[in-house]
Order: sequence, then C-alpha cells, then structure tokens
Amino acid sequence: MSFLHSQQLNIMTNSTAKALIWTGKSLDVLDQRVLPEITRYDNYNDANGVAEAIKSMRVRGAPAIGIAAAYGVVLSVQAHFSNSTNWKEAVLADIETLAQSRPTAVNLFWALDKMKAVLTQADDTIVDAITKCAVQIHADDLAANKKMGDLGAELLVGAKGVLTHCNTGSLATGGYGTALGVIRSAVAQNPTLNVFAGETRPWLQGARLTVWELSQDGIPATLIADSAAAWLMKSGKIDWIIVGADRIAANGDTANKIGTYSLATLAKQHGVKFMVVAPTSTIDWCLENGDGIEIECREARELLPACYDVPNSLVSAWNPVFDVTPATLIDAIVTEKGVVLNPSQQSTGIASLKND
Repeated sequence: MSFLHSQQLNIMTNSTAKALIWTGKSLDVLDQRVLPEITRYDNYNDANGVAEAIKSMRVRGAPAIGIAAAYGVVLSVQAHFSNSTNWKEAVLADIETLAQSRPTAVNLFWALDKMKAVLTQADDTIVDAITKCAVQIHADDLAANKKMGDLGAELLVGAKGVLTHCNTGSLATGGYGTALGVIRSAVAQNPTLNVFAGETRPWLQGARLTVWELSQDGIPATLIADSAAAWLMKSGKIDWIIVGADRIAANGDTANKIGTYSLATLAKQHGVKFMVVAPTSTIDWCLENGDGIEIECREARELLPACYDVPNSLVSAWNPVFDVTPATLIDAIVTEKGVVLNPSQQSTGIASLKND
C-alpha cells in the first residue's frame, strides 16, 4: 500500500501495518497516537527527529524503539561522516540524545550499544556498515518474533481463552509481535481460541492498537475495561495472560506496561497462568532483580482531564507508565532462544539464555 507523509489516510484494510519503514535516506514512522482513526506516517531525516518520535510515543514498544534508535544513528552518520572532521563526536552526541528519549526499555540501549560498536570502523565503509547493522537489527527482531510465536503457541495447546495487555504486535516490534505474535500463532493452530484485550490505560494501546491489529488479521477479539480483568478470570473464560516486556532483570523480574503487575497478582489468585514474551535483547543482565529498573513517569497532563491541567490546581496526577512483575508471579518467559518455565524456581533458567 502506498503512503503519504503527514497526511490523513483511510484505515488500512490489511495486516501489513508497519511501525517503521526505512527508505535508505530517511525513516517513516507510523504515528501511533492517532490510530485507529488516522493512519499517518511522519518522515524523519535526522537523529533528533527520531529521538522526538520516540519521546512523544509516535513509536512505542520496546523492540520498535530500539530499531528506530538504530536507524536514527544511521541518519546521524549519513549527515556527519562526509561533512565534518569531527563526525564521530557529532554522532556520539546524537546517540546520547537518542538514549535520553525514554528510560525504561532496555532494547533502546542494547541497539545503541550495537551501533556504537560499528563506529570503530572509521573508514570509507562506515556508512554501509552502520546501515547494514540497523537493517540487521530490524530483520533479526522479525525472525525472533516468529520463533517466539511458535514456542509460545506450544504452551497454549488446549487453552480456551487468553487475555493480553497493552500492544505487543507489529506496531510495537519489527513485525509480527511478541505476545501478540504468540496469539497469532496460537489462533492459526486453534481458530476457536478466544482472545481478550484490556483497554490499557492511560494511553489505550489495547483499545486503539491491539484490537485493531487483530481485526486486520481477521482474528476476533473482545475488548474489556482494565477493571474487568479480575471478573473475567473468575468467569473461567481464560487460561493464560500473555504480555510483552520492556526490561527483564537477570532473575526474571519483568517491567512492562503499568497494570501488568496487578494482572499477574490477580492471575495467581484465580489459577490463571502468566506468560511473558520478549526477545533476549530485552534481558538486562546487569540488573540482579527488578528493584533496579528505572520506571518512567510521564507528565500529569497525559492523565488529567483538561479542567485540572491548570496552574495552582488542587488536583494532580501520578503517571507511571510501567510497573515490575516479580518472577514469582510468572509461569513462563518465552524468548527466541527458548522457554524458561517458572523462572523464579530455576536459578539457572534465565542465565542459560545468556550463553546459548
């Protein structure tokens, strides 16, 4: 499907929605803040623009953020390499800007570290080398998602229903999705699987993005208010809750969209299994546990009704956008390198993925 930059389009009628499109000279970013009513790609040709696209949540989802940042570095190299004797310093400054765009998703820093490693090739091949690295990061994420989809679907054999939280599909990744990729693969094997999605306050990624993605694939989905999740579990209609992750500590503690922790706690109460799906690039081996994960708090105005977003208002808002689920509440962590069951009970379970 052709696209126009920064113009309103009709809702796409196929399942090929892409969060990011690399043109070779610029990055087209699907503005996810206005979906599903408007499908709009914005075009960026410098690293600062890409950093702003990440910060403003035009692009979101840990893997997609990392991929976008990698392309941002490519744009920086393209801009500075042939125009400055201090090109590397300029590129490193742009990398720092990209690193400051959002704090929680480790994929961002993982991708930037891979790009910095390529910068040691300070010769005439640097533009090609840095571009190849970014494109490979993008391609590897798509391949990993499809592998995770197959592995996760094996755990869902016999399940009658699943609930997912936030958006973890093509819009949040290089394609196919993490948790939503598992659901896609599971539905392909069992078309009668019932799929529920929480609305995901405060940005409504479930209501605006997840059910839209599923509908593009012809997969029926039932949207619920976040506060209806416990009653859904009690009804017996779901066997699994499946979520993605923005950072996983070395012990399996997992940071994900705010509300994930409460879902995991409720799942334990109701005998519903809890699955985390993420590539190994999401594991932060430097963090012993989830206590060290920085939780991003965004501006109160994103949550407050407009009437309270005024000077000297007596009403304020606390707006953390992630929380941390302890490994003790997780039944399975699915990665492209394998599945770790009951991660809190296997001291070497997560560690085994590091050296695989």
